[in-house]
Amino acid sequence: MFAIVTVAQAPQSTQSGVSAAAGGRIYPAPTNLKALPRTMTGEQVHEVMEQWESQLGVHCNTCHAADPNNLAPNGRPRLNYADDSKPEKATARMMFSMTEEINRSYVSKVEGSGIPVTCGTCHRGHFGPVPFVPES
Repeated sequence: MFAIVTVAQAPQSTQSGVSAAAGGRIYPAPTNLKALPRTMTGEQVHEVMEQWESQLGVHCNTCHAADPNNLAPNGRPRLNYADDSKPEKATARMMFSMTEEINRSYVSKVEGSGIPVTCGTCHRGHFGPVPFVPES
């Protein structure tokens, strides 16, 4: 079950393997998907990453390493999204697989549930999940 991605409009593809969002921004085709479906477009992956950013209260550079050999027009290094050197990226993949397993093996079997587990279920906008403290 993969229920966290919805695309209102199909992306426009070009021969170079990039997709253009409705706003005209271009998203390169992903090259190193290991947990997300390999059929996802660059735009779809970007949408998922934005959801994860807000659910975890982080930014792209939390999981993605900077590439000092690929500078943006402002002189700062761009991120190398395919690079697997940061341990946070491996953790994100593992946690995504965990939520998918929970949704597939447990949540989907609870009659009337319909609410999938996401990163935000536990993290609630914080990099480290906030421990539950019952009211006294």
